[in-house]
Amino acid sequence: MDVVETIKIMLAPAVMVNCCGLFILGMNNKYSVVVGRIRALEEEKRRLKATASKKTLLEHEELRLKSIHLQTDKLFYRIQLVRNAVVCYSIAVAFFIATCLVIGIDLAISDNSFTKPLSIIFFFAGLLCVFIGIYFATKEAIKGYEIVKIEVNDCV
Repeated sequence: MDVVETIKIMLAPAVMVNCCGLFILGMNNKYSVVVGRIRALEEEKRRLKATASKKTLLEHEELRLKSIHLQTDKLFYRIQLVRNAVVCYSIAVAFFIATCLVIGIDLAISDNSFTKPLSIIFFFAGLLCVFIGIYFATKEAIKGYEIVKIEVNDCV
């Protein structure tokens, strides 16, 4: 196999590294949004508890406090899903980089008895990690919708 062919073969995992980088960027954005929301809710909860220590909370304040507790629990679960997706995408990047390295080693030693199957195994392991990451990202999106429903129902 010549150098041009090897570079062509190495491009597929390199494109997947780029793809995973975009997924990670998107998930890190979600992570920041969820952390910000948790902090805002915790601040609101502290204010309500400070009010409760001075006087009895009104009915709508009690309902809001319960809503905050429920949302915070769900947001914590949501942030775990984001973390899981980022970890899967990061592991996928490692597998894709390993695939590129094995392909390069294959060119250098010209003995593909173990490098060809190894590169295929690494590439498919990377794809599997991307698939699992997408599963976690999908669950996170569904959970985000549930949390918005709680907030909307709280305001009605």
